[in-house]
Amino acid sequence: MSPTLVLVHGAFADASGFAGVIRELAADGHTVVAPPNPLRGLASDADAIAAVVGAIDGPVVLAGHSYGGAVIGQASARLDNVTALVFLAAFGLDAGESCASVQGPYPPSLLATTSYPTAYDAPGAVQGPDLYINREQFRETFCADVPVDVADVMYATQRPLSLAALTENATEAGWKTKPSWYLVSEHDNAIPPDAEWFMAKRMGATTESINGSHTAFTAQPVAVAAFIRRALAG
Repeated sequence: MSPTLVLVHGAFADASGFAGVIRELAADGHTVVAPPNPLRGLASDADAIAAVVGAIDGPVVLAGHSYGGAVIGQASARLDNVTALVFLAAFGLDAGESCASVQGPYPPSLLATTSYPTAYDAPGAVQGPDLYINREQFRETFCADVPVDVADVMYATQRPLSLAALTENATEAGWKTKPSWYLVSEHDNAIPPDAEWFMAKRMGATTESINGSHTAFTAQPVAVAAFIRRALAG
């Protein structure tokens, strides 16, 4: 049985950013699911994704972008049907690390200065505000390789990440027991590329890089789908 691919989006986005990748893989006959990631807290978000994946009959390749990588790392540790992990410019956390802390040794990304907290507490999160990316630098920070009109829509529809999710420590790391694949975005302005290389090397992932932004899979779906195909083939 060929594996089902489950795509998990990250912060400031929803699953629609995977549209081109989904079209490419579906044309090959692959079954693809892209559930919503709540973006409220690492443990609760991982529970939500684990519930979806655990209900799938047969093997699953679990792929995550950005914060979605932290979620799949946490969720996959207790999912026997997950046969491989794919990280797309994503956080591959070890237990005891957060998305914020793993970036500590590296110069801050542009996102550190272009994101801002809300004046209100994040609905559904344990505490603290939501984070958004400001309009003026959204495209440069998040999706510099998509057309301006597409970036404008992505800005208008961005889904916030709770600050609590960014700072919550992982308690499990599925990449320690499952084969992993990592696609580094060479011009990432949201996660330092050096941090991505570090996380990929640490997990012993099959690693490639792409000449693209944080959301290279939106701008270059053919190339990213080809990378995912290789992971699906094992």
